Amino acid sequence: MLPIDWSVLGTFALAAGAVVVSPGPDTVLIVRNTLTSGRDVGLATVVGVQLGLLGHTLLAVAGISVIIASSPFLFRIVAVAGAAYLGWIGLQSFQDRGPLSLGSGGTAVAASRGLRDAVLCNLLNPKVILLFLALFPNFIDTSRPDTAPQLLTLAATLIIINILWQAPLALAAQAVRRWLDRPRIQQAVSRGTGAVLIALAALMLYENLA
Repeated sequence: MLPIDWSVLGTFALAAGAVVVSPGPDTVLIVRNTLTSGRDVGLATVVGVQLGLLGHTLLAVAGISVIIASSPFLFRIVAVAGAAYLGWIGLQSFQDRGPLSLGSGGTAVAASRGLRDAVLCNLLNPKVILLFLALFPNFIDTSRPDTAPQLLTLAATLIIINILWQAPLALAAQAVRRWLDRPRIQQAVSRGTGAVLIALAALMLYENLA
């Protein structure tokens, strides 16, 4: 028997689904890794995102997420670190022979690299911390002693929704990749997605430092 009523879980799934499908660093990273390096790397990136969410779940259960969110200094450190890492990934797109460049002269990203980048980007994204702190408490009954199982159930639901959205996204990007045979188009895609990652990093810095 689930520790959360089905009606509550259904409402949470709708709210979480709206958050998941909204464009963000995870989505951009999945699409760009699939386009640059193929389906396997794209799916490895999807796995990395889910591992990041699992890490957030463990932090929330341990109460560490609350500590980080309640401390402006710690929260800014996480935000700046996340923005810096995201921006660094984006900058790689503008190197003709960088690890994220497309075309015959570039080196494809390994699946392990895609997984690692996804884990770190997700863990260092302060908005995910706020998601756990702002959304999850609305669906947890704190008067009951099983708050941890409730949190784990919500987190598992979020991960399932993520996979159902992001895995097809990676597969769709792989289908598009077959049409990207011309070097100029490949370079445009690589630098375009890189620019989006840099813009997201700049926005994260502005929101947390301005």
